[in-house]
Amino acid sequence: MSSLSPSRSLTPAPRPCPKTPAPAPAPGPVPVACPGSAAPASPVSWMSGRPVRLALCLAPLLLAAGWAAANRPVVYEGVRRLVAADPWWLLAGAGLTCLSWVAASCVRQGALSDRLPPGLLLASQFAAGAANHALPGGLGAHAVTLRFLRAQGVPLDRATASIGLYSLARSAAKTVVLLVFLAASPAWRRLGDLIPDGRLLVPLAAVAGGALAVAGVLLTVVRPLRRPVTGLLRAAVADARLVHTRPARVLALWGGAVAMPLVQAGTLACVGASLGLGLPWEQVVLACLAAGTAVGAVPAPGGLAVDAALVWTLVTFGAAPAAATATVIGYRVLTDWVPLVPGALVLSALIRGKAL
Repeated sequence: MSSLSPSRSLTPAPRPCPKTPAPAPAPGPVPVACPGSAAPASPVSWMSGRPVRLALCLAPLLLAAGWAAANRPVVYEGVRRLVAADPWWLLAGAGLTCLSWVAASCVRQGALSDRLPPGLLLASQFAAGAANHALPGGLGAHAVTLRFLRAQGVPLDRATASIGLYSLARSAAKTVVLLVFLAASPAWRRLGDLIPDGRLLVPLAAVAGGALAVAGVLLTVVRPLRRPVTGLLRAAVADARLVHTRPARVLALWGGAVAMPLVQAGTLACVGASLGLGLPWEQVVLACLAAGTAVGAVPAPGGLAVDAALVWTLVTFGAAPAAATATVIGYRVLTDWVPLVPGALVLSALIRGKAL
């Protein structure tokens, strides 16, 4: 009996139920799971995009505040003189200023065959005025408009071509309006005093000719530069032909281009009447058109070169220097400085709304 007791202790234990074999691990390093590693993905992308958007939204406001701080005496003098001006004439000038944004929107729409949302287009042109104080020669407004057109789904080449057609239509229409006023007003004889002598015209002509020659050589020699320029010109010609086959686009393009210089000159005439400038309105309009055409292409932010030429032209027409200076300051306050902060706010809102 004692010999059988060990055999009982060697009895095998019951076998477990068979299970499906686990798949063999793939060859290579085994990935180590880090708990919580997938959770920070959302905060990382949120932190990477939010500071950029916040900086873009605050940049126009900081720019406006810095500009106002740097031009405190000019702002103070303009506001002081405008306080004593006739408010009704200033109100009329403010209405014409609002019409200038409508005219600019018409030209922008007329330069493009695609239909743009009217409200957003008007808001973009209002915001473009604030951007013009940062870049010279209207580049700020063109940059804002280009971003707006790209956000509306317009291809880059066609958007750039529409900006070129916009600039060409504005320049051509302003020249035609200037010629009409030169033919109708006897004050054109006084403009001869504003023409520089030959000693200044020769260097200017040399610089302009040199710039054209360099551009021609670059387009002829550099093939990577010639190809995109040629494509852009093709797109511009095709869009210009398409736009001019639609009467509504033609009316918006050329009607708005003719209305813009008249509205701007009318604003100057209203400000001059409110401050007692003492010049007939046709001379004020002629002075505004002549000064803007003569130095409109000078690369100076905020239209500073145009303001200097405008003061000189008004004085040449017979206005008192103090009255002419106050008129130009009031005109700039009404058209640029007062809408600057609202325009910056609209620009920030368009950026936040991803319309730019």
